Amino acid sequence: MIVVKILVVEDEEDLASMIAEILQSEMFTVEVACDGEQALYYVDNASFDLVILDILLPLGDGWTVLQRLREKGSSALALILTALDDVESKVRGFELGADDYLPKPFDMRELVARVKSLLRRMNNGSRNHELRAGDLTLDTRTRTVKRSGKLVELRRKEYQILYYLISRKNQVVSKDELEDHLWSEDDVLWSDVLRTHIKNLRAKIDSGHKKKLLKTIRGVGYAISDE
Repeated sequence: MIVVKILVVEDEEDLASMIAEILQSEMFTVEVACDGEQALYYVDNASFDLVILDILLPLGDGWTVLQRLREKGSSALALILTALDDVESKVRGFELGADDYLPKPFDMRELVARVKSLLRRMNNGSRNHELRAGDLTLDTRTRTVKRSGKLVELRRKEYQILYYLISRKNQVVSKDELEDHLWSEDDVLWSDVLRTHIKNLRAKIDSGHKKKLLKTIRGVGYAISDE
């Protein structure tokens, strides 16, 4: 599975904004916490696929956040991003359950590369970058979608919705789950925004095809199904 939702815990506003912008360009949904208390709130009340975590924070520290993450049984990946570059800090981080450790200062390209490396590890080294449902294919490397071999042009949010559904093929995903995982807390959502995106996505992938892949289960949610 590719990371969909990321929590960036960083008290330097400019750096946090830069990290969030780059990750969003990679099609990820990003929340930002600027201190320890806010980070703990997110850890306790939301689910994430990856947490990028500074250690030296106001109103707490990253060690406490990482410990809370693991104590609650979260399987989220944790990448420590900190100015603490000594061996003792690195050892402590890994002992608390970190998956990777990147000292500051760092190159943003290396951060993105490490995130992608963690994703491959989470996928158990799988080389299969293509998701399928019937004659619909989604290539996660090129972010291209094809139906019966013909390229389908999708907007960013349409792609994210399709990825989320096709990666859970033949499972029903609720409206609440989609909204929670694909929009950040700062996004303004009007009542019909998801329904509008689903309508547009359905028109693009199912129009002109006898077999309809995108299904609405009334009162429950949505599913991509090839059955």
